[in-house]
Parts: sequence; C-alpha cells; structure tokens
Amino acid sequence: QEQVVESGGGLVQPGGSLKLSCTVHGALFRIYTMAWYRQAPGNQRHWVAAITSGGTTKYQEDVEGRFTISRDNDQSTLWLQMNNIEPDDANVYWCNTAPWELERWSWGHGAQVTVSS
Repeated sequence: QEQVVESGGGLVQPGGSLKLSCTVHGALFRIYTMAWYRQAPGNQRHWVAAITSGGTTKYQEDVEGRFTISRDNDQSTLWLQMNNIEPDDANVYWCNTAPWELERWSWGHGAQVTVSS
C-alpha cells in the first residue's frame, strides 16, 4: 500500500520562500511523472508543477518562474521550491502522480501554505 507524505508547509510573508517535500513509500516512484497540486475553493485539485522521471519540468503559467519542482528517485522524494510567494498561493499542496498518468495513489494530508504579512 503506497503512502504519500507531504511536509514543509507553514506561514510565509508575501514575497517570501518555502520548500515543500513529499516522500512516497511503497510505490514505484521513479517510473512516474510526478506533480504538485493545489485546490481552488469549490474546485477539484489541479496540478501546478510536474516533473518526469528523467527530470523534465512543466509549470502552470501562474507559478512559472517562481516555483521549481525537483525530485530524487533514489529517495522517492519530490520537492517544490516556492519563491516570491503571492497571496493567491495560499493553499494546501499535495503531491501525486501527474494527472495524465493512469496510476493515482491515495492522497496524503497535504502541506498547508499560509500567506500573511
């Protein structure tokens, strides 16, 4: 049974930085394109950054240039470096396989990012 554990969330001021981590247990992490997700009120989770097993990255327009996704396949770990954080970035962030992957794991608790001055 796979287990996804996100960490690193917290309170940050606008313009600040935060680095989220996600560790996956019991799954073939290395073979999947992975993504970070967040959820707008009343909507489904949507991906904001994705990375292939080989390290090719893709971002949504509203985070490109500010967020950096990375991974370590040997450690089954995914990161999201968030820089120049904006108030609209406040959300819970989850990691999972990318939405275009057929495999989807059980969702973790997510990492809460709160933006406040």
